[in-house]
Order: sequence, then structure tokens, then C-alpha cells
Amino acid sequence: MDKITKFIKECEEELTNNFQEVDDIAFQNFKKVHNAFQNNKVALRHFAGTSGYGYDDVGRDTLCEIFAEVFECEKALFSPNIVSGTHAISLCLFGILRPTETLLSISGPVYDTLEDVIKGSNIGSLKDFNINYDEIELVNNDFDYTKIEKYLTANKVKFIFMQRSRGYCNRLPLTTHQIKKACCLIKKISPDTVVFVDNCYGEFIDIKEPVSIGADLMAGSMIKNIGGGLAPTGGYIAGKSTFVDLAANRLTAPSIGMEVGSYISGYQYFYQGLYQSPHTVAQAIKGGLLFSHALSKLGFETLPKSKEKYNDIICSIKFNDKEQLIKFCQTIQYASPVDSFATPYPWDMPGYNDQVIMAAGCFVQGASIELSCDSPIKEPYIAYLQGGLSFEHAKLALEYCIKKLNLL
Repeated sequence: MDKITKFIKECEEELTNNFQEVDDIAFQNFKKVHNAFQNNKVALRHFAGTSGYGYDDVGRDTLCEIFAEVFECEKALFSPNIVSGTHAISLCLFGILRPTETLLSISGPVYDTLEDVIKGSNIGSLKDFNINYDEIELVNNDFDYTKIEKYLTANKVKFIFMQRSRGYCNRLPLTTHQIKKACCLIKKISPDTVVFVDNCYGEFIDIKEPVSIGADLMAGSMIKNIGGGLAPTGGYIAGKSTFVDLAANRLTAPSIGMEVGSYISGYQYFYQGLYQSPHTVAQAIKGGLLFSHALSKLGFETLPKSKEKYNDIICSIKFNDKEQLIKFCQTIQYASPVDSFATPYPWDMPGYNDQVIMAAGCFVQGASIELSCDSPIKEPYIAYLQGGLSFEHAKLALEYCIKKLNLL
């Protein structure tokens, strides 16, 4: 056994208790999904595609019912016509907010791709529709409850936004406990304010989702956690019926909402991906735990820290310089099953303020539930590693990185 293999094996053995906790959560979430499939009498006919308007699309509509049951909420909207998490979030923002009303982010700055959605000029943004925006920074990886209380007491706020994952911020993701506490505070002061959670990278991390612990609405991408690595596209919105319907009206039109929307290719991979996702998310978390533990032992600063609980599927790794950062991301690409021969370089990616390098040799293009890594090229030089359809792939990729970067 060579020294790298021995080192990784030792790291794996040191994480036994952490892995068991992840497996326990995965099993509880799997039972919810399995029961929802049985309760909704999923059959072969649900996998068939439709064309035209998509009226009475039983595959689409049943999947919406399953989402609502799994997430323990009133209603859910699933659609392959939602192209990304940013699109799903935008549907909620434009569906609910009206001119002169206020959107308040209580998790600090929004993710890069939402900047223009909210504050862009003459592009159809919220700002163009005279919708106000403000934000409150996090303090020590938690909400600033005092500032939130003061702001809501002094101002009328229609819509509160929380970003569960970290985006390109060097912080820990929000926990379900923190989200629940913030929801309780908001509803106590301003019960009519809509509380929304960007749930991207957060599904099945814990046994409860934001809409089952106080949030009115949440949204996410099907090519992240909830699609299990099989969903080829799409997104979802879930929560209270009134708000889901408003978002649906924005997706199609106010007169038709969720009644239309065909998908000729069929729904098998959406159903199969959802069914697989609790296990797939667990695999991704285990891979992240291994990377953070091993790289911490090799002298790198990671978030979460070694053996620390994961509250999304992302492991942040801080590098000494941009050359080392780029080399790490390129190595993740070389360790991929698809496009392993390609070399990624930083580029001016649409929607981002800095050049970004993205390593993703995926079966579904850009699917960050698959092992991938990306980073804006700016200080501090932090790589954001996420996903992994299998723990074995993460372990192999770690071996590649240790060799390529001469870390051991």
C-alpha cells in the first residue's frame, strides 16, 4: 500500500462516526421519499412524455404532489421548463413582489447571478419595476437577530430572502436551527411578510426542509441535490399554495398557472433522480467530509473544518495563490469520468463579476450534485468543491489532487 492510499484510508477510518450520522439522516429522508412514491401510486404511465399544452400531464402533476409530501408543505411546483436555481428564485421574486414593495436579504449579499435580477438597470430587473432592496449582513455565521427585529419594526417588508448555502462567500451555510429561529422572529414581528429560502445545495442535508420549519416558500435546481444526478434539467418551488401559485403564474401566465407545460422526453429521470437523491446527497457529504479532513491534515484551511457537520454539499478550500487554486480545479476535471481530457481555465462567465474557473466533467452538464469545483479568481483564493455521485469518486479525486499538487 503506497503512502497516499494509506493516508486516505486512515482519514476514512477517522470519519467513521461522521459517516454513520450522514447515513442515518439519509435513511430517514429515503423513507419519506419512498412513502411519497407509494402514497401517490407511482406507475409506469407517470414516466411518459407529453406534447402541446400539456393539459392533464399526470407525470408532471404527480411529481408536484410527491414534492409537496416529501417537503411537508401545502403545494409544490416542479417543471423541466425552469432552467436553473436562479430562474426558480426569480419566478418567486417577480411572482410575489409588486412596485414600491421591499425585498430584504437577511443573509448578506445575494449570489452573483441574482445581482442583476434584483439591481440591474433597464433589463427587466426588480429595480426597473420600482421594487426596493436592502440587506442585513450575517454576524459570526448567524443572522443578526437584533438588526432584523429593528428593521422589521421600523419598516414594512413584503419579502425576506435567505440564502441557505454560501455562494462565493467564505462562510458556513445556514443550519435548519438558524432558519427556524429566524422564521419565528420574523413571523412574530411581521406575520404578513413572506419568508423565502434559497434552498440550492440544501435538500436532504437534514431531516427537515425550510418550508416544514417556518418558511413560506423555497426553491431550488433539479440538477443539484434533489435530482440525484439523473434529472437532466428543471427546478422546483415549494411552500404555501398562495405563493406557489403566484410563482406558477410568472412561469406561464396568470390565466393558466400550473395547468400547462409539456415535456416530450418523459419524466423517468426526474422520478428516478428524486428517489435516488437522499442516497446521492449522503455520498456527496461523505466525499466533502473526506476532502475537508484530509486537506486539513495537510495544512489547508477548509470550511466546514475537519469533522465538522455539513449543512450543504460544499467544501471550501483556501489556497495560497491563484496558481495553486487553478491547478486544484483542473485536477478535479482530470479526475472526472466525462471530459477528463479537457483543461478548464478562468473565463468571463455571464452573471459573475470576476473571472470564474469551473471544473465539471458531468453526465448532466453543470450538474453540481456531480463532483465539480469552481471559484472566482480573486483573493482569498478559495475553491468550492461540491457533489459526488459516489463516495468512491470523491476518494479517487482526492488521490489525484494529492499526487498532482505534491501534497504528501
